[in-house]
Amino acid sequence: MKKAIVLLSGGLDSATTLYIALEKGYRCFCLIIDYGQRHKKEVIQAEKIARRAGCASKVLRLSFPWAGSSLLDKNRRLPSGKGLAGRGEKIPSTYVPARNTIFISLAAAWAETVGAETVFIGANAVDFSGYPDCRPAYFKEFNRLLEAGTKAGAEGRPVKVETPLIDKKKSEIVGIGRRLKVPYELTWSCYEGGKRPCLRCDSCVLRKKGFEEAGLKDPLSERCYEREYEYAKR
Repeated sequence: MKKAIVLLSGGLDSATTLYIALEKGYRCFCLIIDYGQRHKKEVIQAEKIARRAGCASKVLRLSFPWAGSSLLDKNRRLPSGKGLAGRGEKIPSTYVPARNTIFISLAAAWAETVGAETVFIGANAVDFSGYPDCRPAYFKEFNRLLEAGTKAGAEGRPVKVETPLIDKKKSEIVGIGRRLKVPYELTWSCYEGGKRPCLRCDSCVLRKKGFEEAGLKDPLSERCYEREYEYAKR
């Protein structure tokens, strides 16, 4: 059976990507990275998603001592999702310098070790925060790098990075997930680590937009959103 490494963050996009890889017939190994983000909730949820899918997983702990992002520094205020960078504004403070470059490199190293041919990542360049390492040109260049700079590439069998959601609207992603029965009730998208999603950060705004445009209820909404909705509209 063909093998794949799936970068699993615990969010909606990465969970959907895992289930796409499974549908394609891959035996999936989930790489979950604890990189010092503001909270551990997404790591915990990622482990639950991997278990639900019946996949092996590994939590890798890193330290980014130089910070450089509001996702790493709790003293920095998270930006509101009302003005998303993907809509033409500047890259938000939630950008973590070179995060995908580091994560994909680690996933590719694991792929070479276990003989996996593909690394899956749930990157999106339509409904997104505007991060430069979530764009098609970036992944095109990274695949060239893996072909030129790895043993697998030198032997003519390079590990390939696949981004099945790169050109999908969030509503399309939700629709795919519904068809594949992705357990969205286990996912966590909010940049905050509270008991309920904040409904104000980029990730919350995009998630809500996706479910609304798909005409579906977010399974988290019944438990988390309703009491916060009026406040979030202010």
